[in-house]
Amino acid sequence: MQHKRMAAATFSTILLFFLSCLFLRFISPAGAQPDVLVNCDFNKVGNYTANSTYHNNLNTLLTTLTSNTQVDYGFYNMSYGQDPNRVNAIAMCRGDVEPNECRSCLNDSRGNLTRGCPNQKEAILFYDNCMLRYSNRTILGVMETLPGYFYWNAENATNINQFNEVLGSMLKNLTQRAASGDSRIKYATQDTIAANFQAIYGLVQCTPDLSQTDCNNCLVGAISEIPNYCNGKRGCRVIRPSCNVRFENYLFYKVDTQVSVPPPPPLHTNNTSQQESSNTIRIVIAVTVPTVVIAVILISLCLYLRRWKTRKSLEAKEEEEEIKIAESLQFNLDAIRVATGDFSDSNKLGQGGFGAVYWGKLSDEQAIAVKRLSRDSGQGDTEFKNEVLLVAKLQHRNLVRLLGFCLEGRERLLVYEFVPNKSLDYFIFDPNMKAQLDWEIRYNKIIKGIARGLLYLHEDSRLRIIHRDLKASNVLLDEEMNPKIADFGMARLVVVDQTQVNTGRIVGTYGYMAPEYAMHGQFSVKSDVFSFGVLILEIISGQKNSGVRDGESFEDLLSFAWRNWKEGTALNIVDQSLNSSSRNEMMRCIHIGLLCVQEKSSDRPTMANIMLMLNSYSLSLPIPTEPAFYMNSRTRSLPNTQSWEYNSRETGSSEPIIKSAQESENEVSITELYPR
Repeated sequence: MQHKRMAAATFSTILLFFLSCLFLRFISPAGAQPDVLVNCDFNKVGNYTANSTYHNNLNTLLTTLTSNTQVDYGFYNMSYGQDPNRVNAIAMCRGDVEPNECRSCLNDSRGNLTRGCPNQKEAILFYDNCMLRYSNRTILGVMETLPGYFYWNAENATNINQFNEVLGSMLKNLTQRAASGDSRIKYATQDTIAANFQAIYGLVQCTPDLSQTDCNNCLVGAISEIPNYCNGKRGCRVIRPSCNVRFENYLFYKVDTQVSVPPPPPLHTNNTSQQESSNTIRIVIAVTVPTVVIAVILISLCLYLRRWKTRKSLEAKEEEEEIKIAESLQFNLDAIRVATGDFSDSNKLGQGGFGAVYWGKLSDEQAIAVKRLSRDSGQGDTEFKNEVLLVAKLQHRNLVRLLGFCLEGRERLLVYEFVPNKSLDYFIFDPNMKAQLDWEIRYNKIIKGIARGLLYLHEDSRLRIIHRDLKASNVLLDEEMNPKIADFGMARLVVVDQTQVNTGRIVGTYGYMAPEYAMHGQFSVKSDVFSFGVLILEIISGQKNSGVRDGESFEDLLSFAWRNWKEGTALNIVDQSLNSSSRNEMMRCIHIGLLCVQEKSSDRPTMANIMLMLNSYSLSLPIPTEPAFYMNSRTRSLPNTQSWEYNSRETGSSEPIIKSAQESENEVSITELYPR
């Protein structure tokens, strides 16, 4: 019996040693990184000088980029400084990499990137597990395919045609899954078997700042290059700044597996009775189970303490860096007074609900727009600073960039980039100026650009932001007539999974406000969708939403659009200054606009739906219900309503065909086109 206890104790000791080794493996640092790929100044944007403002901004940004410990999905984006020395950065880890391993990889990348590209204003670095890039130009939300790299496995596939068919099907499925991922991660993996039992393991990933369409286009473009470089190979890797594709004949990514300790081997003894064998097993179990439980508790406790200590250290560092960022964004009141001529009326650009806006020029000749918030805004200093710090991190080509703020005494000032071409209403509502906006500009630049900006605010940014005052005068146009949404700095920030918010303070502009917001103070992303629908109809018609004159009659724009849509005369809505050669696109936009202004918020599409509708002519659209009219708000049934059916391509006949709602019923698709 004594030797049985010794055997059980020996087994427990071995098991404890095994668990200890496993514990050491968990807490040991990540292994060495593979060879690094570095590309410097690939867009020829130039160099910076050592110890310059740009150099200091770059160092600050790279040291603080991964300090946000709440990011557990491997994607970081940040900007630091003011133009022309502003630095923008994006960092992403492969979707299967753990948060601590991700930060370790990016910290290694930081040193290698600055050493590999000294004094370069733009650079990018790729490891197997992570990617880091920075630039002096806007890079967030912009799909980029260069520089690109290709690697291939030296082993050749057999039965190549069948291998390529299976591979293509797998990569197509992965692309769809990754592109439809949420705003945190766009990543997918899959394995399959080709002819002759050839295993294929695949992985695709996009930077999550891309829209679904851009992610899909980036991956499709990368996959289309595989036959040129890797045809017939068992493995290939395509790397781009915005996406990457890889397949191999071995498992190169981590999969969720459940590690279990195998049962102890049976103890063989000669001339032992069945009862003695049973007693031995009981002793082994009695000693082993408590040993395993104690070992697991100790490992869990050590891991918890280690993570707690690391988190506290990172939180303290993050708080310190937030203070530095706030200081870098804060402008001196005297400098702004000088820049704006002490807020002179000659420099006043306009007056909005939150206050007046002034043009100014800083000492470095940079033109700015300064919003002077009303002194009775009711917002505290801390709340003001927190919102500015959050919004200043947003970067998108269709948003006016917030450069900083000033908070001195009773003055609360927001400093934006200056956009020279005034606002959209200056053009579309002026009989002479609207001629500068042909249909190509209105559709492909302005309507789609505003949609991209709203989609970013609603879903693709690290925050969820509801604008609450989207209108023609809050859309600015740059030198090339690209739209930039303004006045989002003090828009409402909501929790990412929050669908609706109530407020007792209604801000916005009547005519653009959704009925549930104007009457009950309920606002959501669908409130912005309503405003966008009104804006689409204004852009198409060149008329203000407050009223359209049709002969002797005068009615609001939504009533006018709905009546003509029902009567099959939707072309009456189109601005007469526009060429009718793009009639199908115009009809589709009117259709989308009416879907956006439906009375029930649940019937309106999301901005992700709208982007799909604008970019896919083959997509069937639902039939809209009656818009929300402030003077006559009711919903009519549609049995006798006629709707437009039009060609999905501009190359076909442009003559519309009228069908009844019953005839079109089977052709209507569901509204929720984009899963979240």
